[in-house]
Amino acid sequence: MTDSPAIDPVTSAVIQGALQTIAIEMGYKLMRMSYSSIIRESEDFGAALTDAEGNQIAESLQSTPLQSGPIPGYVRNVIEVMRKRGDVFRPGDVIMHNDPYGGASHGPDIALIVPVFHDDTLVGFAATTAHHLDVGALSPGSCGIVDALDVYAEGLQFKAIKVWDAGRRVDAIWQILTDNVRAPAMVVGDMEAQVAAGRIGAERFAELIARFGADSVRAASQDMMEHSERMMRQAIAALPDGTYSATTHIDGYLDDPDPARRDLPITVTITVAGDEMTVDLTGTADQVPDRPINMPFVGTVDIAIWLTVRSVLLDSDVHGYIPQNSGLTRPIHIVAPRGCLANPIFPAPVIARFTPGNQLADTVMKALAQAAPEQVSAGIGNLKVIAFSGLKGETHWVHMEIFEGSYGGRYGRDGMDAVDTLYANTRNNPIEDIESHLPMRVTRYELREGTAGPGRWRGGFGAIRAFQFLEPGGFSVEGEGHGHAPWPFQGGGPGTPAGLDLAHPERPTDALPSKVPYHPTRVGDTFIAYGASGGGYGPALERDPERVLADVLDDLLTPEQAAQDYGVVIRAGAVDADATRALRAEMTGVPA
Repeated sequence: MTDSPAIDPVTSAVIQGALQTIAIEMGYKLMRMSYSSIIRESEDFGAALTDAEGNQIAESLQSTPLQSGPIPGYVRNVIEVMRKRGDVFRPGDVIMHNDPYGGASHGPDIALIVPVFHDDTLVGFAATTAHHLDVGALSPGSCGIVDALDVYAEGLQFKAIKVWDAGRRVDAIWQILTDNVRAPAMVVGDMEAQVAAGRIGAERFAELIARFGADSVRAASQDMMEHSERMMRQAIAALPDGTYSATTHIDGYLDDPDPARRDLPITVTITVAGDEMTVDLTGTADQVPDRPINMPFVGTVDIAIWLTVRSVLLDSDVHGYIPQNSGLTRPIHIVAPRGCLANPIFPAPVIARFTPGNQLADTVMKALAQAAPEQVSAGIGNLKVIAFSGLKGETHWVHMEIFEGSYGGRYGRDGMDAVDTLYANTRNNPIEDIESHLPMRVTRYELREGTAGPGRWRGGFGAIRAFQFLEPGGFSVEGEGHGHAPWPFQGGGPGTPAGLDLAHPERPTDALPSKVPYHPTRVGDTFIAYGASGGGYGPALERDPERVLADVLDDLLTPEQAAQDYGVVIRAGAVDADATRALRAEMTGVPA
């Protein structure tokens, strides 16, 4: 697209707006046509348009970064696989792809890709991705398969497979799907919704090209990517040149006797030189060859890094809307030693890559904090992905819960409570939706009081959510942050680690680690998830006493915690100013 002719700015802006609108329409159509709550409610999907080479030119704003972000990698790998096979794209094709070593972040995130033609020439692709609730893997649900030995245990693999060939439905592929996944009506229904949304996008894309001409659309797309690239380069250039390093740890498998599977470091070294940035992951732990916490380099690692850098350096609150396209990533270079957690070697399993990937994003944030301290948050409370399932007669039910975490404190603001963090950005499942579709009851849903990292700007509070089984079933969990508290920043206090319990009606409660392979349950068993609370930003004794009081009045802190953590004395529902000055002077050793 670099040879595109010049285009006037008004026409370019009109085309750019139209491309964005097409991607957004694809996303809304997919949401409305989907069968599962993971797409319909949590919005765990992606929709985007690319050019013929796989460069992303527009994405659906309501989709998650970990779904839309990898779409260029999907498309480029599909192009490469098709070329090696000697196959070609034709009008009417729809290609299915979920190869975690070929652009996909993991197997359950399946792309349905529709090529776009103009005058018999391939001009681009309309693609959707979505997390599917079962892909025929080791245990029910497409998450929490934390004991997979290799990618073959993680479910069906589709490597650039045509499910529609030149307008003809390939019935054998659809039959294989139907016969090899649990809850096939839901899974296949969601895939058919993806096909329909992709076709809508392809149709709109072709209409746009017919109206303005292929050269003009190419030129507008190039303008848009160059604009995004300039914005990113300017933001990087505003940072001091230098090298910034940080290390955090993931739990891995805390209950495993093998030290190579637990307390594993993720190390990030960022080098800023002019308007370019290199992110080096040397020092990150070696891959775990027989456990699925490895992260695909393309599809997970790159997205975690790009998303974090973009969020910190080009905050929409400051810069306004910035087009999300492949231009943003051009100034950022990523290095990861082959064979480490962040660049595993096939067939190392990867299906539980979600939470370590989010921790990688948090580590990038920690490194950037040294260069841009007023643009970051303190350590996040990481997430959990929980697969609930059961069997009624011969029919499975499956539900996936992305259990929210929290953000650390930020310059001038407290951390956000009970929210998905960094590259997740999904919504919670409403209680009404869960209880109306599943044999489960949500018996508890509240903030985890008294746990946020103290600071001038405190961390966000995690949540507590309890799910009671009304019928026999089971669950599996991939999570992080039980063994390592979210990190504090500039004198703040650490956050609080996450937790899991399984309560039984007539026997003691079981404490669970952050990763649990499939575990059966009985009627009345209650699964309780405790979200981690974020780290504090700045010294807690500098927090405005009135803000401490507000947290006490909201029952987020006790008066005792207010005094212990913040040096604020509260009596009769008000701040005792004199006692507070005296207590803070005693705690700091500085006379009031």
